[in-house]
Amino acid sequence: MVVPRALAFDVFGTVVDWRSNIIAELQSFGTHHGLQRDWASFADAWRAGYAPAMDRVRRGELPWTRIDDLHREILIDLLDGVRVDEAEIDDLNRAWHRLTPWPDSVPGLHRLKQRFVITTLSNGNLSLLTNMAKNAGLPWDCIISAELFGHYKPDPEAYLGCAQLLDVAPDELMLVATHPSDLRAARACGLRTGYVVRPLEHGPGRPLPEVADGEFEVVARDFIDLARQLDA
Repeated sequence: MVVPRALAFDVFGTVVDWRSNIIAELQSFGTHHGLQRDWASFADAWRAGYAPAMDRVRRGELPWTRIDDLHREILIDLLDGVRVDEAEIDDLNRAWHRLTPWPDSVPGLHRLKQRFVITTLSNGNLSLLTNMAKNAGLPWDCIISAELFGHYKPDPEAYLGCAQLLDVAPDELMLVATHPSDLRAARACGLRTGYVVRPLEHGPGRPLPEVADGEFEVVARDFIDLARQLDA
């Protein structure tokens, strides 16, 4: 395998544990407001609303919309008329800015950073990714968001735009992600692919996505293993 010059990371699920963090924030919110809900299912529904909301933008039903704003619309629908102060809704929506990393993420990124340019390539908006990096100590060389291109992943413009901003050829850039669909779209654009297995992204006991043998150039159990395989 030709070693890439730069690594671009999907963030939600790959770098940070969105589900555990969102459930904890929702439980705290529910306790404060005396609300009884299945907060784990609520968190899953909040996340599940994200792809259909992006598709509304792609179809032209909505103008380009930041993920923060899509998240807020989904949250309001899920709260289903619960009377909550607007400032409290805004604060709960910013839970996505406060996500914490998987235990291996920060040490693994520090190792990888010694050899490669490391950046985000996420549908999260720039302010969200910046606040998350600040809060979680994520040592990115730069932060690249789909917001810069006006196209969400898996649109080709996001992958090719990332390579262009970094001044590398597509095959000099590796996308690192835990979502095979993201990696397949990147591969179709000529990027290299690194699959990191995150069995707990959707909670314990969930089946892993199906991946064919040899489908991705690197398959790693975590970021430390990824660094080892890339000689970082």
